[in-house]
Amino acid sequence: MDKKAKIYVAGHRGMVGSAIHRMLQKAGYENILTRTSSELDLRDQTAVAQFFAEETPEYVFLAAAKVGGIVANNTYRADFIYENLAIQNNVIHQAHVHQVKKLMFLGSSCIYPKMAPQPLMEDYLLTGLLEPTNEPYAIAKIAGIKMCEAYRAQYGSNFISVMPTNLYGINDNYHPENSHVLPALIRRFHEAKEQQLEEVVIWGSGTPMREFLYADDLAEACLFLMETYSESGFINVGVGEDISIKDLAQLIKQIVGYEGALRYDSTKPDGTPRKLMDVQRLHALGWKHKTALEDGILLAYQDFQSKQRD
Repeated sequence: MDKKAKIYVAGHRGMVGSAIHRMLQKAGYENILTRTSSELDLRDQTAVAQFFAEETPEYVFLAAAKVGGIVANNTYRADFIYENLAIQNNVIHQAHVHQVKKLMFLGSSCIYPKMAPQPLMEDYLLTGLLEPTNEPYAIAKIAGIKMCEAYRAQYGSNFISVMPTNLYGINDNYHPENSHVLPALIRRFHEAKEQQLEEVVIWGSGTPMREFLYADDLAEACLFLMETYSESGFINVGVGEDISIKDLAQLIKQIVGYEGALRYDSTKPDGTPRKLMDVQRLHALGWKHKTALEDGILLAYQDFQSKQRD
């Protein structure tokens, strides 16, 4: 990508989009195009068509999505499938109509079958049933992958898809009910410390294994892949290592400085038993993550604290 190329980052205020935006600025790209959701509703077909006609971006990072944790996914099932399909359909189609040079669609590791072999290889897509709690979101993301592949096959569009593992970092969502596990634990331990609570309740058994990638590392991988990868098949982005929720809770407890007890609520869902990404393809291309989990959580916690003070 030329440094002066017009690059549209869809979802630039979310955790992933803002990380991509920062990475592009850091790399010296001068013509980054953004719109807030109030300025441009990506669910609105007419508005998206008008935006692409007026702005004609050369490159698109499609990081806009309706996202949330296990409870949000399971509660707002219709919203998650409708809104994500609408966003993807509009942006991907208009990228085709206006002959965007390259588009990157960002998916999620939840696209894989619940009981798929570990680690999760790209070839395991559509080989089994999905985790029921986030099936609508996963189906939307699978549709995005297949849409990019279809436009490539029919029209020769240079649309690529990347599937990140569980993410965390700057600008994460810390909502007490609708957030993902890592930011939810940061908030819970922080509030327990402030309120001097005797114990913190952790949802589920603590046994599921999860992999976590710092969002700024993902952004670096996205820029790397935008410049080097143009294959039809999607590619995993992760670290290739995982940790149990129980060990993650202990690590966050230590970083936050909470000294009380932990209790596991087994009436809450565990979700998929394990989700570890196979990142052999990514490593073979020459990219690996840089941020260790402990270092990343510390940075995320500092960001959370700064937001609390605002």
